[in-house]
Amino acid sequence: MRSDMIKKGTDRTPHRSLLRAAGLQDEDFKKPFIGVANSFIEIIPGHFFLNKYAEIIKQEIREMGCVPFEFNTIGIDDGIAMAHDGMLYSLPSRELIANSVESVMNAHCLDALICIPNCDKIVPGMIMGALRVNVPTIFVSGGPMSKGRDKEGKALDLNSTFEAVGKYNKGEISAEELHDIECRACPGGGSCSGMFTANSMNTLMEAMGIALSGNGTILALTKEREELIRKAARRICEIALDERFKIRNILNEKAIRNAFAVDMAMGGSSNTVLHMLAIAKEACVNFNIKDINEISKKISHIAKVAPSLGTVHMEDVNRAGGMNAIMHEISKLNNGALYLDNLTVTGESMGERIENAKIKDTSIIHTLDNAYSKVGGLAVLFGNLAYEGCVIKTAGIIGSRSFKGKAVCFDSQQDAIKGITNGKVKKGDVVVLRYEGPKGGPGMQEMLSPTSLIVGMGLGADVALITDGRFSGATRGLSIGHVSPEAAEGGVIGLLKDGDIIEIDVDKYTINALLSEEEIALRRADFKPKVKNISSSWLKQYRQLVTNASNGAVLKTE
Repeated sequence: MRSDMIKKGTDRTPHRSLLRAAGLQDEDFKKPFIGVANSFIEIIPGHFFLNKYAEIIKQEIREMGCVPFEFNTIGIDDGIAMAHDGMLYSLPSRELIANSVESVMNAHCLDALICIPNCDKIVPGMIMGALRVNVPTIFVSGGPMSKGRDKEGKALDLNSTFEAVGKYNKGEISAEELHDIECRACPGGGSCSGMFTANSMNTLMEAMGIALSGNGTILALTKEREELIRKAARRICEIALDERFKIRNILNEKAIRNAFAVDMAMGGSSNTVLHMLAIAKEACVNFNIKDINEISKKISHIAKVAPSLGTVHMEDVNRAGGMNAIMHEISKLNNGALYLDNLTVTGESMGERIENAKIKDTSIIHTLDNAYSKVGGLAVLFGNLAYEGCVIKTAGIIGSRSFKGKAVCFDSQQDAIKGITNGKVKKGDVVVLRYEGPKGGPGMQEMLSPTSLIVGMGLGADVALITDGRFSGATRGLSIGHVSPEAAEGGVIGLLKDGDIIEIDVDKYTINALLSEEEIALRRADFKPKVKNISSSWLKQYRQLVTNASNGAVLKTE
């Protein structure tokens, strides 16, 4: 056992003495040691109950004859951190979480790992840390929140609250109506109920084979979710000493490509591109951002979930057959985009896992014959504005898939919010929101507030937004993020001026400023990127080490 390093032999007497102080007895030193990485934190609605789930997991592990050791990671709620400087810490927290999982597991030589994430950066952070450790690993999330309902019974979610602010500012709803939406949109514990970043990543873990079926769709705080958690705890003990189930044997290049295929079929959050690129690097998989469009061209978009379709939420997808039904349907394309021979943590191949799955409600999960689109719900655009690429959630587009308009430039999210609210942005404009990338932010803030204001003010089909920052999975409209190179590293987005014409064509995968190479060179000659003054030592470290979004915003190690 890997844990023999800290528990076997006479020279490990001091180590065993310390472990006895933590409650171990003679018989425990013969058992596998299982790390239980818990992201319990009281301020995040998807996490405040995870301490109770951890107790269930530890009980099952003990009954299976193994020894659990729970440890915790930090967590940041993107919704609460949104639209103020707190969001600067969100993406950097992914690296802290990865480092903490690696540190605890390797310092104590634990044999296997079960991770309990749920929201936003916590899922990819734990995956990245687990890949570094490379022991048998299972992920079991806390589960999605149920959708809210307004007085008339119409579905609500977190995105409803952001868009309601725009409607209130436009005078379309009263303060009382705004408060009512606030109170009803998020009815209880769980990751936000739509296909936002958390649920996108939780479903992709099923596609990668590192979680059990139902992980992304079974509601939080239900008997079904508790049974899934018990099942995962029992399974980690069954595979704890089996090298076939080391996470890198499962999360390989085929798993990465399966994840992107499912992402395209569901139109997941654009943040998944950022995180999957980072995960691919940790898995030592040679995957380039340009490969994403090739997968998209092979996969039909068959499921629209809020915010792309506001009436459909994760509980509806679960009722309609879940991820297995989606994967089974796209497997019928038979074009090599889905790798059915890849191993899963439950021991069967992906093909065996999904072979009997069926769509139970074709109004929620469409068949290939009735796909929303013959191409996937995400796209990467290239051009002189984004030599290294930028990302759009095509599933969330309102209106045309092509756009041409005048730039209205803002150098911070706060300035953009003021400008949009005060009417500076008109129909036909392209909002350029820069200096919010990984280095420029620093920390690559999410731009849900500006995009929600645009939609809430009735401009969703008439205004485009481009940014070197990123978007919440709740974002919809012609919103293009992850522009690379970013402004802070000298990208063309930093050279733009008000009135410049920008042309976007999603179907051609292009984005360009209609500027000559000579004009770009002339502007670059006098250009000095702006550097934001920050006091945080951690964010200063992050700014020095972080790569741009097209490289996953990972930290440089050399």
